[in-house]
Amino acid sequence: MPLPSRHLALAAAGAAFCVASWAQSGTDAVRPPAVIPLASEAAPKLIAYPPLAEPLARGVVIIQYRTENARIMPVFGNKAVDVSPRLGHLHVTIDDWNGTWAHTSEDPIIVVGLKPGVHKVRLEIADPSHKILASETVTVTVPEQKAGGSHGH
Repeated sequence: MPLPSRHLALAAAGAAFCVASWAQSGTDAVRPPAVIPLASEAAPKLIAYPPLAEPLARGVVIIQYRTENARIMPVFGNKAVDVSPRLGHLHVTIDDWNGTWAHTSEDPIIVVGLKPGVHKVRLEIADPSHKILASETVTVTVPEQKAGGSHGH
């Protein structure tokens, strides 16, 4: 009993896929690696932008940033240090506070509750073992808030 034409088409496609897979494996030996060895990667860079003006006028500090040669992810530990492309997270420190928090996404840094005045926000790219690779400091001036906002009280 002859196969319907759609079965022949599927069989032909499967055979073509197998031949293509076999042909690729023969040339993979001469291709460069898909990932650059970590020692050859350029040093990470951190670019921090001034806080957004409109939220800052309301006392909300939003700092956008970007990185080069490092992906910000929630990955920690000595084994992750050797992953390429490079992984890391940010350490965020406000003023001379004796504490730092880890920021593990590419979302902006958001800080609320700072007293009016000048503050320094230090951002550091840290590798998964917390070794500092690059840093930037953003100066923020939180304005005095006007009393009696319209909260419906």
